[in-house]
Amino acid sequence: MDIKRITSALLGFPLVVIILTFGNKYIVDICLAGIAMLGMQEYFNAVSKDAKPVRWLGYVLCLFIALIHIVPTYLSQLPINQILILGIPTIMLILFGQVIFTNMKTNFKDIAYTLFGIFYVLGSIVFIALLRGLDNGRILVWYALFAAWGTDTFAYFIGIKFGKHKLSKISPKKSIEGAIGGTICATILIILYTLLMNNLYNLGYSYLYVAIVAIILSVIGQIGDFAASSIKRYVDVKDYSNLIPGHGGMLDRIDSLMFLAPFAYALFSII
Repeated sequence: MDIKRITSALLGFPLVVIILTFGNKYIVDICLAGIAMLGMQEYFNAVSKDAKPVRWLGYVLCLFIALIHIVPTYLSQLPINQILILGIPTIMLILFGQVIFTNMKTNFKDIAYTLFGIFYVLGSIVFIALLRGLDNGRILVWYALFAAWGTDTFAYFIGIKFGKHKLSKISPKKSIEGAIGGTICATILIILYTLLMNNLYNLGYSYLYVAIVAIILSVIGQIGDFAASSIKRYVDVKDYSNLIPGHGGMLDRIDSLMFLAPFAYALFSII
């Protein structure tokens, strides 16, 4: 059993609770911008063995998370598809402009790594801010956290105790038993959380809907975990950094949460 892993979780979890529960959406956005910056730096450091990513653009875009709920009302209420229609070509325009104006000292490979990092890190974390900014966002954001970290925690302990069948060579320590057990336990945890919230705030959330969403998010989160591992294997690093003892870097800790955040936002924005 990894004592460092457990200790870091016990120390870090209360801080997350305080920020997400008592912080307003502007404070949460600023904190998430900082997390995105750390994650972007870890990603760029990892892939720098194989390319020269356009770091400045990634960092600048991360700062925009802090402004999500500060921008003028007419901008903040634009449909997300309109923002993407404008944003994605603009980012590509800037990246290819970098190629042109550096006389190809920045090449296609560099901007491909950069573009993926922007989608992977920024494009995922921004949905945590959007989820937290919804009506009842203080409640809804915990569904994403419980789906990600609940699955990870239960899968870890169940895998240690009962894991016998390996799930994938991408992450040899993970087992089929752990993956299934993690999803089941996280779903139960989320149903209990819904029961508590319904009784406390008279919300009337559907337990069936919540259970189905919990299973979907848990599975997606585990795919996100494997995705992060596959990137690390490709660039030959064990962890993205040693920022969090027992867990590795920021991306190692939030990889599953990042992957499921867009789906959590979509599924819980209609609840």
